[in-house]
Amino acid sequence: MVDIHRKQFTVTLVRSLNGRLRSHKACAVGLGIRRMYQTVTIADTPENRGMINKISYMLNVQEV
Repeated sequence: MVDIHRKQFTVTLVRSLNGRLRSHKACAVGLGIRRMYQTVTIADTPENRGMINKISYMLNVQEV
């Protein structure tokens, strides 16, 4: 059963992926971000938090 009341984040890419480490680019793709200033809404899971923490210097994160 899916918990529809789980916290969520809106994540926006504010720095370019050009010239970044391959693992950092992979984190952005894993979060569903494809281009600059794209905003996605993701669930608050340990996996997503780890990816956000790894590339936090490129993101703008807000809790929904």
